[in-house]
Amino acid sequence: TDETTAIIKEETNTIKKVWIDADIAVGMKNINKPGYSDVDDGFAILQLLNAKNIEIIGMSTVFGNTNIENAFSIGKYINAEFLTNKIPVYKGAGKPINLKEVKTNDAVEALAAALRKEPLTILAIGPATNIGLLLLKYPELKSQIIEVVLVAGRRTAKDYFKIGNKGIQARDLNFDLDNAAFQVLLNNEASVVFCPYEISSKVWLTQEDLEVFKKINPASKWLGEASQPWLEQWKTQGAMGFNPFDALASHYIIAPQDIISEPLKARLELHLDDTVKENSKQVFKQYLLCDNKKGTPIKYCFDVVPDYHKKLINSYKID
Repeated sequence: TDETTAIIKEETNTIKKVWIDADIAVGMKNINKPGYSDVDDGFAILQLLNAKNIEIIGMSTVFGNTNIENAFSIGKYINAEFLTNKIPVYKGAGKPINLKEVKTNDAVEALAAALRKEPLTILAIGPATNIGLLLLKYPELKSQIIEVVLVAGRRTAKDYFKIGNKGIQARDLNFDLDNAAFQVLLNNEASVVFCPYEISSKVWLTQEDLEVFKKINPASKWLGEASQPWLEQWKTQGAMGFNPFDALASHYIIAPQDIISEPLKARLELHLDDTVKENSKQVFKQYLLCDNKKGTPIKYCFDVVPDYHKKLINSYKID
């Protein structure tokens, strides 16, 4: 309708001020197991950097796909190599929230200072530790948070995160690494948007896509080349490409009309750990469940528009 078109135009033309909080691991080998770490944070960050309707106020790092030292160094590398150090980068939490001894850090203090100046949208694409610490230390700043967009959640405890076709089931890693941080967000009733595996599992990047990335500009060339081992790793699991998990969250911020969502309620529930094979009621874990039953109101993203893949690739190209 004309009204919908007007809203889309208004959203596209409005400059959104965004804070990025990420466990950046592009190009890094895994710390505690063989293979390479996830590259999707890089896709999310570069997509935001290329968006004309986004102003990045600051970037903080957190443990997750790699340790905090690696994440911080890659954040500084992106800033120095591709942004002439235009965006301040801060080191955040290196481990989950300890509710018995809540300690702040450089990232939390910098985000708090930024929020005191103006309302911000927060893209939190690692464990939500820094955001949880912020709300524990400065709950009055909740009203300055427009939205926190996170990559986590599922509808039921039996919605498995399947990688390839060889029986590998992944964790809801950002949530699993710091349950308490997500509970803090829900308890504070922050304005939360979840971009879970359900939506990212519908989007694939292939070798053909990486070849495109390698030719766009120096930043995308770096990302495309660093993503090659990650793609090969997915191929060993029977997949022809990989899901760019975090890019769905950044895309939601840039162009929410491309992402299909619904209002649901979120809560933590204890169930059998689905990543443990032959689990005979011995290993349990928390799940972040989203449905219509009970919990804190959130927005849940679950699908993309029909021509989404083209929109995604084009979002990295300079007009």
